[in-house]
Amino acid sequence: MPPHLTSDLLSVPHGFFGSKGGVSTGIYTSLNAGLRSGDSEGQIAENRKRIRDALGADYMVSLHQVHSDRVIIAANEPVSDMGADGLVTTVPGLAISALSADCGPVLLADAKAGVIGACHAGWRGALSGIVESTVATMCEMGAQPENMTAVLGPCIGPENYEVGDDFKAEFCEVDDNYARFFHSPAGKKAHFDLPAFILSRLAVMDIRAEWTGHCTYAHAEDYFSYRRNTHAGINGYGRNLSAIVLP
Repeated sequence: MPPHLTSDLLSVPHGFFGSKGGVSTGIYTSLNAGLRSGDSEGQIAENRKRIRDALGADYMVSLHQVHSDRVIIAANEPVSDMGADGLVTTVPGLAISALSADCGPVLLADAKAGVIGACHAGWRGALSGIVESTVATMCEMGAQPENMTAVLGPCIGPENYEVGDDFKAEFCEVDDNYARFFHSPAGKKAHFDLPAFILSRLAVMDIRAEWTGHCTYAHAEDYFSYRRNTHAGINGYGRNLSAIVLP
């Protein structure tokens, strides 16, 4: 079984999977789950099967993630590869997932209502409201914020997320208070705190949430990272997968 993180905040089967426990090789070693990563289709399929089996899911769906606020309700397997960044389902045995390689994978659940969600929250998607859209769609399916919990999985941490002035300005143009998510180490450009920003969106909706605390950039042995590969001059990168399923 591939190693993965779980959280006590989520009472249904789930897992935040990294780069270990699969069959891929080279820059995709070894549990690459990205359908569009450039890796062998057969190896990706085997990696995803191992993840699905670890969760005890009948099947698993993912999306062609486009850094949007679009959410899709998953009722069957053919939803895979549609352009969106959030998934919601009430179907037992169907694992919904979020791919990431520095962006923030968020898993959500209202176990009482039998509604789960998963979303891919990079900076652009988080700023445009993907977390809020996922919660809203879950509520349309019967979930209630007071009964929901959410966990942000491994993503790039603030110590490794250096950004430019234009990046910071884009946030502050939306809300001046967003400046609190940026800090400037001595002699360096501004750094953005993606985990804190995502958690703040959940806090506004009074949803209990936490970050696993794992930085994809810093933990090279455990997680794929787009930025780390880019800094190393490596073309291509694997994808981590986070998934949740109703029993």
